Amino acid sequence: MNTTMNTTVRLLAALIATATLAPAARAQAPKPNILLILADDMGFSDPHCYGGDIDTPNLDSLAGTGLRFTDFHNTSRCWPTRSAVLTGYYPQEIHMDPPRGLLPRWTRLIPHYLKPLGYRCYQSGKWHVNGAPLVCADGGFDHSYKIDDHNNFFHPQKHTEDDKPLPPVKPGSNFYLTTFIADHCIKCLKEHQQQHPNEPFFSYLAFTSPHFPLMAPAADIAKYKDRYLDGWDAMREKRYEREKQLGIVTCELSQRDPVNVPAWNLTEAELKKQIGPGEVGHDVAWDSLTPVQKRFQATKMAIHAAMVDRMDQEIGRVLAQLKAMNAFDNTLIMFISDNGASAEQIIRGDGEDPSAPPGSDKSFLCLGPGFANACNTPFRLYKTWVHEGGQSTPLIVHWTNGIKDRNQLRHTPGHVTDFLPTLLDLTGAHPAPTWNNQTPPPLPGRSILPAFASDATIDHPYIYFNHIQHRALRIGNWKLVSLSPDPATWELYDLATDRSELHNLATSEPDRVKQMSEQWTRLDKQFEQEAGPVLDAGKKARKKNKKQAEE
Repeated sequence: MNTTMNTTVRLLAALIATATLAPAARAQAPKPNILLILADDMGFSDPHCYGGDIDTPNLDSLAGTGLRFTDFHNTSRCWPTRSAVLTGYYPQEIHMDPPRGLLPRWTRLIPHYLKPLGYRCYQSGKWHVNGAPLVCADGGFDHSYKIDDHNNFFHPQKHTEDDKPLPPVKPGSNFYLTTFIADHCIKCLKEHQQQHPNEPFFSYLAFTSPHFPLMAPAADIAKYKDRYLDGWDAMREKRYEREKQLGIVTCELSQRDPVNVPAWNLTEAELKKQIGPGEVGHDVAWDSLTPVQKRFQATKMAIHAAMVDRMDQEIGRVLAQLKAMNAFDNTLIMFISDNGASAEQIIRGDGEDPSAPPGSDKSFLCLGPGFANACNTPFRLYKTWVHEGGQSTPLIVHWTNGIKDRNQLRHTPGHVTDFLPTLLDLTGAHPAPTWNNQTPPPLPGRSILPAFASDATIDHPYIYFNHIQHRALRIGNWKLVSLSPDPATWELYDLATDRSELHNLATSEPDRVKQMSEQWTRLDKQFEQEAGPVLDAGKKARKKNKKQAEE
């Protein structure tokens, strides 16, 4: 056989081999891992990369090599947001706001969509989906650590691992909940690396920081001891200027809110009696406080900052584990808060010991309205309200292999119901049209995957809010919002120019108010119908759901 023929034969053989191997060669890239991180009661401007004064180098690093969304939203409260994240539905569609009985039988959680695609699923931290209490048995997670005691960071009494009760943590133990939640997440990742290295994972890392009670390691608190002595008014101004410099906001800075925020279950006199003379029950001018009040309030903000700082440190340990197992580059990481900073002032659990060091295991303090307002800069109001201060959240998105842009902002509006459609879009999932022999309603959210590639606008027909009679509806840049169920209390804002909600246009736009209020009512009724009849979880379970909702 001559040289030309030999060459031809070899070329044909190579072509045949290539054709045979083509399907494998064209195989899709490995599915991305997913790490979804939730903070609890963290304000919009708390992370340094969103204008804050708290040291958050790990979040800053993710933002610096990823994306920051400037107009993203939660439901304004812990359990409604977490249920919306995990199910993809507004909480009113699944009996989660208010929490009543069991989730509808058609309800699926994120693992139910991802596990058929080969994902291993892990949960670490706060659960709060009251109608599906068993994380592994009902929720589809392979491993879980669930904290049920939200009254103490140093010695919680009720928590479970893989749905089985763990012993109560004894006072004086070397335990801090934020660290332990990260420990569990890392433990799951290490096991995944050892036993399932070729499978993708979904890790749901749900912190309880900086939710009250304000508790943090003493060394973390000491770092911020004197940082906030200038007070909440100066803090708001400085954060606002940094937000504008970063391009996070373009609206005006809202002033001290005229809403008379109560001290919740205590009068101001009772607060002072139980906590001490430094407590303040309302958002007042910083200069009107006594020196004792100024020091006490600055100390509370120092503890809040320490809790955020410690959470950032623990996030750093989780990121280091991803890098150690060579999974960081192909992990989609998303970070949000479940609501804005909290003005709540509640004492429960072991109560408050005024003689104990603030932030210790015998102290039970809440941030309160003054610094909560500053943490939500530049917006109005707080957790539980659906004005922008209550339901605006940072959203940091990082994915080395999937997002080319670095240190970029995304201005499209979005909502936590968008997470599930985004994950379905990302993974190419095609879920079965029925679940438990029932047909679920369409998912209300939209995939934000196009915004990973550019500052694209995601078309939401509406974004709906309803929590403890605080109501809102957003259509485009128009937002209708109310503090009560009274139809006369609707306010209307053009968020394109007034996201701080300072210029109420309801009087000048009566037709728009009428149309949007009627649509809100239709949606509210529609969601109630979609939820269907309440599936009784039993008297004991209902009592537990009510108690957890109050927490």
